[in-house]
Amino acid sequence: MSSEQVDGKNLAGTTSSTLHDSPFHSPVSIRSQRRATRLYWEPPNVSPPLKNPIMTTRILICIFCLGSLDLSLQAAETKQSPNVIFVMADDLGIGDLEPTNPECKIKTPNLLKMANEGITFLDAHSPSAVCTPTRYGVLTGRYNWRSRLARGVLSGTSEHLIPADRATVAHLLRAAGYHTQMIGKWHLGWDWAKVPQANGKNNRIDFTKPVTNGPDINGFDGYYGHCGSLDMPPYVWVDTGRITAVPEREEGVTSKEDAYGWYRKGPISPDFNIDEVLPHLFQKSIDHIKSRSKEKNPFFLYLPLPAPHTPIVPVEPFKDASGMNPYADFVMQVDHHMGELLETLKQSGIDKNTLVFFTSDNGCSPQGNFKVLATHGHDPSAGYRGHKADIYEGGHRVPLIVRWPDGIRAGQTTSALACLTDLFATMRELTNQPLDQHGGEDSFSLMPAFQGKPTGRDTLISHSIGGSFSIRQGNWKLCLSAGSGGWSAPREADARKQGLPAMQLFNLSKDRGEQTNLVNEEKEQVASLLSLLNTQVVQGRCTPGKPVSNDREVSFLPKGVSLPSTDVNTTK
Repeated sequence: MSSEQVDGKNLAGTTSSTLHDSPFHSPVSIRSQRRATRLYWEPPNVSPPLKNPIMTTRILICIFCLGSLDLSLQAAETKQSPNVIFVMADDLGIGDLEPTNPECKIKTPNLLKMANEGITFLDAHSPSAVCTPTRYGVLTGRYNWRSRLARGVLSGTSEHLIPADRATVAHLLRAAGYHTQMIGKWHLGWDWAKVPQANGKNNRIDFTKPVTNGPDINGFDGYYGHCGSLDMPPYVWVDTGRITAVPEREEGVTSKEDAYGWYRKGPISPDFNIDEVLPHLFQKSIDHIKSRSKEKNPFFLYLPLPAPHTPIVPVEPFKDASGMNPYADFVMQVDHHMGELLETLKQSGIDKNTLVFFTSDNGCSPQGNFKVLATHGHDPSAGYRGHKADIYEGGHRVPLIVRWPDGIRAGQTTSALACLTDLFATMRELTNQPLDQHGGEDSFSLMPAFQGKPTGRDTLISHSIGGSFSIRQGNWKLCLSAGSGGWSAPREADARKQGLPAMQLFNLSKDRGEQTNLVNEEKEQVASLLSLLNTQVVQGRCTPGKPVSNDREVSFLPKGVSLPSTDVNTTK
């Protein structure tokens, strides 16, 4: 069982009680298209009528051409904004898909087809190496560590993390006339109705009362999903505040009983079937797409998946389909469902003008069993060091595939540096909304990348489960940790015991596996990156703009490390 931290606490050994506490068209900004200016041609007041047949013909041609221009301009004026679907897998490694790993041994034909019809980012990253913080970054366009969550993840009973007044992608798109919907794993907290226990400990959830402060306060017109990861109770469906069925019993499976399919014991509703959650959520999404395709306004569907995170529970016909292990089977199932979703877009007649993203919230978890997969020649991290939870590349370098037939030339790959926080600015440019200093502070639009142009992003700050930072500029990456900052060896405590340097500097162009620490050889580079990190922390943003405040005092320096003396504005 993974020792995932919840609200900064270690989950290992927790009980149910503690947890219940698109030919190519330039991707222009749709709303920035100039309103068609009506063009009129008035023939001269000729009397008597024209007798020159050549001149008459020329005049008629001009009238015809100008009329055609008028029609084309009107067509541009009324062009429908694209629907937007953002699908985010849970714990899917960059090595687990054929488009991002030529050596991938898991068959993912539907996502390969999607990549061939769109653009694949080869240097994309989640803002964090774990679930909750990445979700925060995706929706707000802001690095998660600026919020109150300094490390770890939320539980299935945690209170809401994103305040109602914090701008989100859903707010942006709703303001642009979109219908906004969340379906899937939320994992950003919402407020259950809780009843104090007589002993004053572990407040009990009253499942007969509605949930408050869910995705609806963060810009979503509606939502359907579960609160935490699929291995975190309670196992209850919530439909825009309404609990669909009150739990009647508790259920759970230990890691000893099923090394892949375990999930913590807790309340479960009669309409909640663990094995069927993934197909159920995709069916809900497909039904939603079919319904919204009949409406005039465009829609935004945020679809955060619970897979292939634990419990790893592939269903028939995917069981044993990979010939490797249940994790690989589960990845194949995710790919299958994505194929169904993309086919639905075609059947609904909205395929060409729907912008679809597919990515993952972090690297593959060790629960996928790297050793077993390696015997089949498969590496979920595709040769990068580490995995989920780590500050190393394997923790946060993720697949990112984008498809939009009307706006993205097919068959592209790009090495542009991207972060999942960039969704915010991308949607802002897509809908031509004004820049707000308090929104998308760490977000750069990906729209230029769709055309093979620079996005403006040249730095990246990453964050591990334990709260360790790294900053990257170009190919230089400075990890402010002695070890992985997460679960792979060496963990931080062990690294310190071994007397390893407090920081690690890597040149990714020569050392993609992060094996050679250059912290002592490249001191000027270290100082430059430390200063840059400090600036981006203190400024409250990594994008151009006025300084803004973080939600808390942010500490990033390891013990014994100080900032370069030239830094005036400093933080801990």
